[in-house]
Amino acid sequence: MGKMIRMTMSDGAEIAVYHAEAEGARRGGLVLVQEIFGVTDHIRELCDEYAADGYEVLSPAIFDREHPGFEADYTGPDYNRAVELARELHPFVQSLDDAMVCINALKDKGKVFITGYCYGGSVAWAAAGISDDLAAASCYYGSLVPTVYADNPPKCATIAHFGRYDAGIPMEGVEALIEKAHPTAQIFVYDANHGFNSDRRKDYHEASADLARERTLALFQACGG
Repeated sequence: MGKMIRMTMSDGAEIAVYHAEAEGARRGGLVLVQEIFGVTDHIRELCDEYAADGYEVLSPAIFDREHPGFEADYTGPDYNRAVELARELHPFVQSLDDAMVCINALKDKGKVFITGYCYGGSVAWAAAGISDDLAAASCYYGSLVPTVYADNPPKCATIAHFGRYDAGIPMEGVEALIEKAHPTAQIFVYDANHGFNSDRRKDYHEASADLARERTLALFQACGG
């Protein structure tokens, strides 16, 4: 359904962005931020699914500066390269800036929403904390949410999804985030592991993925989408 386009970011770099047009009546714009593995077939499929629900979607290939066209598997050398890109080579703030450029590209057409997965979940939460142009955010298992950004209340209605058995995001941190009771945020915990939304991963949990998506769409629609 969608296709890769080129967009110029805040630092002047031109990167690839997956663009999926809304099907039927347009409900709004959506920025969808990738996992560390790139704008993979899974991410493109998610974009297409949201487009089928009426959202115009932009998903920036945020590692294009360091590794153009990067798409990785979940294991082996690809995984190691993905971790290197996310933790060593690519500044997180640049990913946040790229998301903001995509938000700006959509905001004149109507309501704008954001979602993200893993690394992208952290980007989505961080964007919700600084953008005045987002109507709502849905953040999937972002490790920086209950740590670096725990004290940053989102400016828009936001939900965050975590797996109870996610070894990389200890429940103590998630519970502490819940206790902060940010008035704009609601935190959901699922009986699942990290990456439960991806049917390409061994930890895929269909019931949790379906419920998180249902909650995401309900939030977007409640906020004008």
